Amino acid sequence: MTDPTDHPVISTRKVTFAIVAGEASGDILGAGLIRSLRSRYPNARFVGIGGEEMVAEGFHSLVPMERLSVMGLVEVLGRLGELFSIRARLMDYLLATPPDVVIGIDSPDFTLGIERRCRDAGMLTAHYVSPSVWAWRQKRIFKIAKSVNLMLTLFPFEARFYEEHNIPVAFVGHPLADRIPMVPDTAGARKAFGLREDAPVLAILPGSRGGEVERLGTLFLEAARWIQGRRPDLQLVIPCVNRERELQVRALVEALDVKLEVTIVRGRSREVMASSDVVLLASGTATLEAMLLKKPMVVGYRLSGFSYALVSRLVKVPHVALPNLLARELLVPELLQDDATPETLGEAVLERLENETERARLTEAFSRLHEQLRQNADEQAAAALSELIEGRLS
Repeated sequence: MTDPTDHPVISTRKVTFAIVAGEASGDILGAGLIRSLRSRYPNARFVGIGGEEMVAEGFHSLVPMERLSVMGLVEVLGRLGELFSIRARLMDYLLATPPDVVIGIDSPDFTLGIERRCRDAGMLTAHYVSPSVWAWRQKRIFKIAKSVNLMLTLFPFEARFYEEHNIPVAFVGHPLADRIPMVPDTAGARKAFGLREDAPVLAILPGSRGGEVERLGTLFLEAARWIQGRRPDLQLVIPCVNRERELQVRALVEALDVKLEVTIVRGRSREVMASSDVVLLASGTATLEAMLLKKPMVVGYRLSGFSYALVSRLVKVPHVALPNLLARELLVPELLQDDATPETLGEAVLERLENETERARLTEAFSRLHEQLRQNADEQAAAALSELIEGRLS
């Protein structure tokens, strides 16, 4: 693959990149990708659907990206007509003025269908951020194989899965690993939140959605109370993604039988984790951020009985936390369903709070994984796409 640190101008042709991003995270990825592609193709044109970050890089969005940012089944059902209309309008444009490559960023339910139709029409296609096909609904791999000329993955275990199925793939690394420093500023983060330097800090992240906070919030708070019974000096901090979650968390704290001193912060979850000694959190992307911040963590999660029975039959991976998937071993404890109790979670947190040998081992392991993911993702993705394009144009 082309060395991403050495990228002179490849061509002054007016190469057209069609990019489709449907969420804020995709907008950020798209903006970085545009910057790196423009250094290789200074006369390139970028068009499709994107947000403010991409538009700031000279991208032309045919419709506002916010019209695609729909969460929740009810909301999607209420907007199906508009979503179909947007997709039809986009396809009409792409078929009438075919770009050199079509790149879908995440949002696979929307973008993969577009990529399939464009590839069938003779266009090059790529998808940036693999769906979790390696974990569940693995038969989707056959649809992906018919939809893309190239898959760009954030994690190496994803790339291995595509290689096993003979689908062209490039592991580009994770943008978060590029942005988060190797050594976190714990002291600065504590100062920002008014936390004591001489007392331990537990960051509690019960999730970003209302249902998650409802299922896990009280459980995590009771675990924190259990720990404080043994470590009265423990400081507790909970970041909330928005005002609604903040009100929900405050209500859960007020409903506890025993008063619990908690610092509640709106947003700034990464800074909250940076301030901590240990993180108690739900499974999800936050486990990756905690790992990159070199923070020992305990993962707890509960679903309804029916949902857990269904998911446990569908999921094909041995672990749920990203650090464990990346390391291919159980680096961090995963306490799920009936195994997640205030006592089991509390004991696991306390062990990681007080066992200095284990903390040092985790810091070393997390640093190795950080280096593995720190690949300059924007440049790697642009380099892989350049090779794809030049193979067609040469």
